[in-house]
Amino acid sequence: MIVKRGDPRDPQVTALLKASHALMESLFPPEDNHYLSIDALCVPEVHFFAAYEGDTVLGCGAFKVVGDYGEVKSMFTAEAGRGKGVASAVLNEIEAQASTMGLKMLKLETGDLLHAAHKLYAKHGFTPCSPFGDYEESKSSVFMEKPLSVAP
Repeated sequence: MIVKRGDPRDPQVTALLKASHALMESLFPPEDNHYLSIDALCVPEVHFFAAYEGDTVLGCGAFKVVGDYGEVKSMFTAEAGRGKGVASAVLNEIEAQASTMGLKMLKLETGDLLHAAHKLYAKHGFTPCSPFGDYEESKSSVFMEKPLSVAP
């Protein structure tokens, strides 16, 4: 498996993102869905990554630079990639890139029903935090953060 910069408009990646969006829409009310659109993932302040096994996209994730921190966005693993460490590999790449850019923290918002995501983030050192940025307290949201060591 290789994790590298990805293009949200790549047909495989777009299909994966649409599957993620459909899942979020089935689990949470519209006002509690905070995913970025395909176009919003293609702006300069968003750094998007995809995990590949050969030519097949198994997962994706991104971070958006917001001041001195990065907000983790669009983490999703295809059914075929589950249990293979795809999400961890993508998150490791996100952390490495954010650290190299000198960001001091990664933050994220995820759904309260996404227990596998909570476990993944906790395993990677994320801890609960208060809402940040434009987010408001919501019973459907879990907020987490992780301080980063700035790479030399």
